Amino acid sequence: MNLKEWAVANGVHPHTAYRWFRGGTLPVPAQRVGPRTILVNIEANSSPSATGGLGLYARVCSHDQKADLERQLARLVAWAATAGHWVVRVESEIGSGMNGGRSKARRVLADPDVTTVVVEHKGRLGRMNVELVEAAATDG
Repeated sequence: MNLKEWAVANGVHPHTAYRWFRGGTLPVPAQRVGPRTILVNIEANSSPSATGGLGLYARVCSHDQKADLERQLARLVAWAATAGHWVVRVESEIGSGMNGGRSKARRVLADPDVTTVVVEHKGRLGRMNVELVEAAATDG
């Protein structure tokens, strides 16, 4: 699939995906096959031993922190790429951590392909009752 299709399918802006590709932090293998064409190999990133993949989630509270949001997401993607993890969903949003009206956080948590949600800090997922989400997500 081409890079733009991959970006749209994973909730990432195509310009961000291209910047990740140029920077070497795209969480899936990709290669340039023409002057304007980049192909993403999604099959090469899945292994038979993997039972699921990572969902990366980044959040900031206000629009004036948009640059912080992009840096936070870039750090998560870079970490997943260097660790060789299989990333199946990338979501980021601007919204308060005090309420539950964050649609992109809900998307990550509801995705059946996501077995582990990765956030930079626990407070990015929510300010209150994060322990309840952790308890619901663990097998214990």
